[in-house]
Amino acid sequence: MTPPAPRLADDRRHVLQRRIRWIVTATIGYNLIEAVIAITAGTVASSAALIGFGLDSTIEVVSAAAVTWQFTRRDPERWEAGTLRVIAVAFFALAAYVTVSSALALVRQVDMEHSTLGIVITALSVVIMPFLSLAERRAGRELGSATAVADSTQTLICTYLSAAVLVGLVVNSLFGWWWADAIAGLVIAAFAIREGIEAWRGDACATSVGMLLEEEHDEHDHDRHH
Repeated sequence: MTPPAPRLADDRRHVLQRRIRWIVTATIGYNLIEAVIAITAGTVASSAALIGFGLDSTIEVVSAAAVTWQFTRRDPERWEAGTLRVIAVAFFALAAYVTVSSALALVRQVDMEHSTLGIVITALSVVIMPFLSLAERRAGRELGSATAVADSTQTLICTYLSAAVLVGLVVNSLFGWWWADAIAGLVIAAFAIREGIEAWRGDACATSVGMLLEEEHDEHDHDRHH
């Protein structure tokens, strides 16, 4: 739980809120690029883990977009439960797809091709995501925003997911361990189930994005009244 922050001057609070929104926007943009590259590379290399990784990034982007849409409605709270349920179902579908694909790869002993592009994009994620997470966490703690801190934790967890896929790709390339990709895929499935459960309960990271947008809306209302 984030401890209450000292009362900030309005100017500093607005700077921190703007900084967090830029960080969230950058994270979403990177996830979109990551999804396209990972799915393409995974298809070429027959990698269930890479495809699942790309699909997970896609769902993260879609969930943020869905909550963004939600907070453009006149009564956003009315749409919250339904929006999060849709996100949860998407994660559960991803978990089912990746589980089946990985299990079939293990049973059939499917060899995957070396994927330089897959290694590069997952390695970049391992490097970039912690910086985005740290920047958002620092701003969130100073602002006293539990939602921003929670979202930064979600970004850090995505780093671990990237690392799992990267390890699977590297050991397959170096040692020919064909099963490593399938194991990485199962890690993604477990992650997707966790995300689905949190979304169903109303704890998805997308909620953090939405609440930040709500803060921006409140800020604009405040400016109009002064």
